Amino acid sequence: MKKKLLILGSTGMLGSSVFRLTKDHFKVLAPNRSDLDLFDKKKVENYFNKIKPYYVINCAAKVGGIYANSTYPADFIYENLTMQNNIIFACHVHKIKKLVFLGSACIYPRDCKQPIKEKYLLTAPLEKTNEYYAIAKIAGLKMIEAFNKQYNHNFISIMPSNIYGINDNFHPKNSHVISALIEKTYKAFKKNKKSIKLWGSGKALRDFLYVDDVARAILLLLKKHNKNEIINVGSGKEISIKLLSELICQIIGYKGRVMFDQSSPDGTPRKLLDISKIKAIGWKPTISLKDGLKKTIEWYITNKKTRN
Repeated sequence: MKKKLLILGSTGMLGSSVFRLTKDHFKVLAPNRSDLDLFDKKKVENYFNKIKPYYVINCAAKVGGIYANSTYPADFIYENLTMQNNIIFACHVHKIKKLVFLGSACIYPRDCKQPIKEKYLLTAPLEKTNEYYAIAKIAGLKMIEAFNKQYNHNFISIMPSNIYGINDNFHPKNSHVISALIEKTYKAFKKNKKSIKLWGSGKALRDFLYVDDVARAILLLLKKHNKNEIINVGSGKEISIKLLSELICQIIGYKGRVMFDQSSPDGTPRKLLDISKIKAIGWKPTISLKDGLKKTIEWYITNKKTRN
């Protein structure tokens, strides 16, 4: 008999990828927002009591890029803390076999030694443009750690690098960097604009990982990772925002000028994760940045979605 797997946040980019990967291996339960209000502690506990899941993967989160994090700091800290507190506590009460909690590479210090090892957490100050989201995620992984210590649970925390891919949010201001660049570049291409202006200097370095590679890592760690420690999931490579924008322009076919607004923040100067731990378990990324961007751009053009 297939075990029950509850995926929370199943309609988002990562959650939908996890659903596609796991639906043939588990009895998957994937409630949307109308099915389950994650902000209501009682409703969450009642839902768990009713369906009795064996495993839980929490992909539900309020996410966004530099603009969204800077504009809505209260929303980012409150909504993420509320959802994850309700989920983790329900998993504790109902003695879930394993909970997978998704964090983010932004939990690490702004000026961190590279590549970033898991042990560098809380060794220096955070990046100011996303500190409220980062603090919420740090609280979540520390809550996981505490419940494991006190109650001997087998809950795990995964820290992915910058995720991108199909079913992403392509809102021009509230999205992450790759989806925002695709949206802006494609619109400029269709309107024959001579130039586009992007945030920051273009010098910031990032570690980008295609969403299906993250989903594969989650499934592997669900099966094989049982230590009370966080674990990084990244590509093992980095690219500047300038070179990234050039690659996106090349794939779309945009030949206009790309300028950078250096009055806008870059965020963390460099963010490359050390992935030694997960590679030792048997995972490695399989989708190159160029191939992942092609898949994402094709999906974006086909769907022509701008989601808020």
